[in-house]
Amino acid sequence: MQLSLETPDFDYVLRGADGSSARVNDRQLTRSFIVAPRALVEDWPATSVRTLDLEALAPVLALEPEVILLGTGAAQAFPPAATMAACLSRGVGLEAMTNAAAARTFNVLAGEGRRVVAAFVLEDGAS
Repeated sequence: MQLSLETPDFDYVLRGADGSSARVNDRQLTRSFIVAPRALVEDWPATSVRTLDLEALAPVLALEPEVILLGTGAAQAFPPAATMAACLSRGVGLEAMTNAAAARTFNVLAGEGRRVVAAFVLEDGAS
């Protein structure tokens, strides 16, 4: 059996995530961040999914996604309904899931060439 290493055709790969950290490429991140296939925004000031508003999502929306994966920490949580509705009114889907699930989903969608942006709220980032 011949094995070959496939290199993704995008710049940022999520190697894993939990409630307090994530590995993007070879970097360990411990503060909330935003990642797209070709962009990484570190030290995103979001500290709580439950109070996430459109202003906090501005840097996410600036990356022009068709879908936002919202990593909500170790457990799934949801942003306010008004925040979700504001995204939908712009034609952008917003999916809330655990950080681990968001990392896996990001890699699949990025590998398909989708305009995906993942925003991760990390517990250690709440200072």
